[in-house]
Amino acid sequence: MTPNLEIMAGIYQDAAVVRRTEDPPDARLPLTVVEPARQARGGIVVLHETHRLSTALFGLLRALSGEGWLAVVPHLFHRALGAPEHGIFGAELVADVDACLDWLSQAGVSRDRTGILGFDEAGTAAFLVATSRPVGAVVSVAARGIAEPLCPGAPALVTAAPRLQAPWLGLFGVDDPATPVDQVAALADAVGAAPVATNVVTYAGLRHRPDGPNPVEAADEDLLDARTRVFDWFDSFLR
Repeated sequence: MTPNLEIMAGIYQDAAVVRRTEDPPDARLPLTVVEPARQARGGIVVLHETHRLSTALFGLLRALSGEGWLAVVPHLFHRALGAPEHGIFGAELVADVDACLDWLSQAGVSRDRTGILGFDEAGTAAFLVATSRPVGAVVSVAARGIAEPLCPGAPALVTAAPRLQAPWLGLFGVDDPATPVDQVAALADAVGAAPVATNVVTYAGLRHRPDGPNPVEAADEDLLDARTRVFDWFDSFLR
């Protein structure tokens, strides 16, 4: 269940203008916004592939805002009328990310102070956005479609890797069947050809999800390391 937004300070719903000509002139992208208590040092666009934001993901969003980031979560399936099979790739994805970037710009956050964070297929989406939009930094967690495209609108990551335009960090679990270790190794080699900083980190098992339970409370070293790496990546490049 999504937490009650009305009783959580600093969290609200908004909408961004979508400028894609194929969309209606009044098209709006619904957003969930989590703002810091102080002036934002930058913005993080958090891509997800679910219709409802989990309590664990909200915990991560609150942690980001606690570090001074203005976190913006676009509702990527706003065109789908409840059908997740609609997908989150291609021109529609880029248009929605552009809408988020415009919204953040109006909030006083420049692109070089904007990061993108995505999980699973949305981690793939974050990677692909970074091949066409020179934002400040990007993090993908468990990004799929490494050796083979996930869909016709999404090239394989190893193919797209040299086109990265933003510093990129990838986190993977060695036991994740959707991201075989040999493919992750091939991706690590491929991103080395990109003209930006890159890093690929693997964790034993599947304990690599900073959108999971609070890693400090869970006393899990891998979860703590994963969340720390995400925060440090944004700290390093969003200036």
